[in-house]
Order: sequence, then structure tokens, then C-alpha cells
Amino acid sequence: MLLRVEGRQPLTGTYRPSGSANAALALIAAALLTEQPVTLHNVPKTTSTHAMISAAEKMGAAMTWTDDSTLTIKADQLTRRILSHEDTDVSLGVLLLVAPLLVRRQHARLEVDFPLNRIRPHLEAMRDLGLDVVNKDDAVEITAAAWDKRDIVLTQASVTATAIIMLLAARLGKETTIYNAACEPHIQELTHLLTLMGVRIEGSGSNLLKIYGAQELTSAEVTICADHIEAASIAAIAALTGGRVQIDGIRGRDMRAIAKIYWRLGIQLDIDADAIFVPRHESFSISNREEDVDSSIETAPWPGFPSDLIAVATVIATQARGTSLIHEKLFANRLLFVDKLKAMGAQIVLCDPHRAIVVGTTPLRGVYMDTPDVRAGLGLLAAALVADGTSNIDNAQVIEHGFAGVIGKLQALNAKITVE
Repeated sequence: MLLRVEGRQPLTGTYRPSGSANAALALIAAALLTEQPVTLHNVPKTTSTHAMISAAEKMGAAMTWTDDSTLTIKADQLTRRILSHEDTDVSLGVLLLVAPLLVRRQHARLEVDFPLNRIRPHLEAMRDLGLDVVNKDDAVEITAAAWDKRDIVLTQASVTATAIIMLLAARLGKETTIYNAACEPHIQELTHLLTLMGVRIEGSGSNLLKIYGAQELTSAEVTICADHIEAASIAAIAALTGGRVQIDGIRGRDMRAIAKIYWRLGIQLDIDADAIFVPRHESFSISNREEDVDSSIETAPWPGFPSDLIAVATVIATQARGTSLIHEKLFANRLLFVDKLKAMGAQIVLCDPHRAIVVGTTPLRGVYMDTPDVRAGLGLLAAALVADGTSNIDNAQVIEHGFAGVIGKLQALNAKITVE
């Protein structure tokens, strides 16, 4: 997919984010823990959710769409014990299906074509629960084991590792305590569904979870929350283009830390319980001065500033008067997209794989951009929409990997985007 984007067009209107794709992946995996039907509303149709649904169907689950975003899942039996690298190639989130395989079939084979250090926290956590985890050639063989009481500490506050342990503990453990658990909104969504299915969970929204499993899980019906990353990205784009936009259907509590960082960079958001109003911004100026730079933006585990918004924050920094230090503390190499911003005229010094210094305000100009990273996709689209002239974004289908219909919804707000 090639996008031709004409910049400097103010966005106006009302925007509704899609359901969280990350939450949908975890909830689909949870639905496979039981033979009873589970109904999910507000399911986004993204590349990642399509991959998850396809893999679940191969395992024997029946998927029924009753409307465009309502999915009922019924897994009378699971007929496979293998997740191939073709299953996880599109989305690593498919790895969550290891949990229902172990619960329902007691054994899982994970075939991988990537370095195992990418999933080391996940494998370590399963070993800590007492599961037999064996590396064999290009695969990992895992055998289930039930337990009465286990306390485990995650070496990283990994969302996927936390979700896998929660799913396993829901059926295999009587009492499980997870220290250093991830607590992102999609983990809270998983907690909510498992509770409705009969699991008792203490500590939702914190990094200490206590899970009391159940031998059988019941039917349940939930609505997936709006994607807070999509909502925050659109809010930034609206402000950067000088538009006025209302974003409906969000959870205000998910936006608190994000709004604080945006305020540092000169973006003011009016947030209530279920909506964001983005007023028209004439200019952007960094609001708090620090010792070495005008502002320091650091990613952190939730409820800190999300790593998935670091590209958008960097684009904002190019338009804010002052000097910003962008510090990606969680993942290496997520700042490599800054080369594309520099080609557009941004003044950025990449200090190392984790830190970049951005000097603003710098006008951006339209350029050709090839192959945006999945996580940087909306950031680069934001840069194109704020730039002078026309930008061409090639391989732009990756933007739809985690955000459903975002291009069409931006077009409805007056964004000049042509899809080729």
C-alpha cells in the first residue's frame, strides 16, 4: 500500500478509535480456555487480530461474526498442539495461544524462526510455574503441570508474559502471585474477562497480581475498550495540524500520563471520562525547563509513558520550541525511524539506540518514506500530515497491523490521504 499524504491540512470533526487490538488478542486466547461460548464486542479487524483468529480456527475453535465487530468464540475441543512459525510470523501476539493449548491439551510445541531471547521472560516465567520447558532444535516443547500455590517474579514487566501466566493460572493453579506484572489497559481487560468467567483476581491495575484459579470457566460477554495508543496518536495529529477534534469512546483514566507528557511539549488536551477534546493550537512551546535540555521525555512501564507513542512524541518535539531529549528506556532500536524525520528536515541527533536530542521548532517537508516500522507507522503518518508538500509512504499497510481503519477515519476528518 502506498499513501500519498498532503500536509498542513487541519483536521476537524469527531473521531472514534477502534477497539484495542492488543486486548483482543488476549481475550481471544482467554476464550479458548473453556468449552463455553465467549462473546467479544468492538473487536478491531487488524492484521494482528486476523492472524490470531486464523491460528485459533486452525486449533479447532469456531468463530462466528454476528456483526462487523462482534465475535463469538466457541472452542468445544482443540485439535492441535503446535504453533508453527507461520502462525506467529504476522504477530508475536499469537504466542498467547500457548496457554490454552497447555490448559486444554497439556502439551504445546512452539516452532520458532527468531532468537529465543525475544521470549526469554515468557519461558522463564513458565519454568517458574513448574512447567517443563525444553528447547529442541528450532522449537520449544512445553508440558503442563498443575500447582497449588506459586509466587513468581517476572524479569521484565512484559505484557505478553503477564498475559500468558494469567491465562495458565486461571485453570492450572489454585493460587498464583505475579510480581512485576504488566498492568497496561489490555491486561486490565484480560483481568475483567477472566473474572466474569469465574476466576478471582486481586490487584487489577497494579504490578502485583494474585490469581485464584477455577477448574471450569463459564461463558462471558465483554466489550473491548478503545485503543489508547490510537486515541493519543490522533489527538497529537489533530493538535499538530491546527485542527479541532473530539475523540469519543475512550477511557479518560488511560490518558492521564500521556496528557502530562503532551503538556510538556505544548499540547493541551481536555479529557473527561469518555472523551478527549483537542482545541486549536497556534504554536507549541515546551512547558517545563530542565537542567540540561528544555524537556526530557522518557518511556516507562505502565502507567508511565508508553513506548508505542515514542515516534509520535518525537514528531511533536520537532514542532515544539526548545530542545527535547527523547529517551526510549524499554526497547533498543525503536528510535531508528528518526532518519526518516531527518530527511524531512528535522534537527535530531541520535545519541545511541535509546536516546535522541530533538531541536524545534523545525519545519518538515514532504518526502518519500519506505517501509515504516509497525510501531513508528502512525508517527511517520503524523509527520507527513504536518509537513509542507506531499509525502509518499510506501508499505503503509503496516499501519493497519494494530489500528483498524485508521486511514479512512483520518480522511473523514479532512486529512488529504490517497491510497494507491
